[in-house]
Amino acid sequence: MATVLDPAGAPAAGERRPSRRTGSTPPGRRRHLPPLLAISPFYVLFAVFGAFPVVFSMYLSFQDWDGIGDMRFVGLRQYGWLVRDSVFWHAVLNTFEIWFLSTVPMLFLALVLAFLLHSQVRFAGAYRVAYFIPNVTSMVAMTIVFGSVFAQAGLANAVLRAVGLDGIGWLSSEWGIKSSVSLMIIWRWVGYNALIFLAGLQAIPTEHFEAARVDGANSRQTLFRVVVPQLRPVILFAAITSTINGLQIFTESQVLFQSTDVGTTGGPGQEGMTIVLYLWQKAFKEHQFGYGAAMGWLLFAIIAVFTIINWRLVSGSDDDRRPGITALLRRKGARDGR
Repeated sequence: MATVLDPAGAPAAGERRPSRRTGSTPPGRRRHLPPLLAISPFYVLFAVFGAFPVVFSMYLSFQDWDGIGDMRFVGLRQYGWLVRDSVFWHAVLNTFEIWFLSTVPMLFLALVLAFLLHSQVRFAGAYRVAYFIPNVTSMVAMTIVFGSVFAQAGLANAVLRAVGLDGIGWLSSEWGIKSSVSLMIIWRWVGYNALIFLAGLQAIPTEHFEAARVDGANSRQTLFRVVVPQLRPVILFAAITSTINGLQIFTESQVLFQSTDVGTTGGPGQEGMTIVLYLWQKAFKEHQFGYGAAMGWLLFAIIAVFTIINWRLVSGSDDDRRPGITALLRRKGARDGR
């Protein structure tokens, strides 16, 4: 039946206006197909190189496999062997000690640097670039450089002898090895975390700094009583990421002692042996892939526990840090009112 239109072009009474949908607009769910296809490469790559390795490593941790032959199911025996492995627990202890020697001073130095950069200093942009360069520099190349610096006749001992001190066995003694690796980690990450802290500092209202200045606070009091309480979320982020990175130390120990059995022992007395270095040794040098997978999942559990501990220690409600700031602002307002 033909549609009768009135002179103004509207349909007659009781008639419906014809649909203007064209064949170019896909109906229903088909209209979502183009954007889904556009983002699908990410999910395909993640499934192949992310999700599948995680699931397969969990399955592999229950198998005895050399990477070529048939797999043999051993259940939880891999984890039982791991618990009784003295070298593994020595590597765990080394990792914790290196993590503590590097993470605590690194976060403190990063906070101080960020506070100084937040002040009105000249060439602040150049300083920011300089602090970030170590994070994007090849760690393998820099470990080789640090190896020559910490050698027995290297630059570090030359400086110590120049000021009348005895040289240190940086790469031959227990704490010398741990200190060398820790210094490399600090050098690499202090600038990165300083920029993270600087971003948090720039989000703090300027009146808080003015209130502290009016109240007579010096730089140290401003840092610890005004800045640190308000940077708690940023400090939490830096602490968690530093914990994750610090418990996965590999390149520093592997390259620094590469002359010792291609870097598989962690130096004299295995004092530079870390969890990931031991995992790499078992999986890729001795071809015990199931054992290495079990070690990786135990490392995941350790990192998860330490992340929760950091979260509980550093995080807190806003009410924990507001009273001091509120008091400063009130005193500043009272002075301004006078």
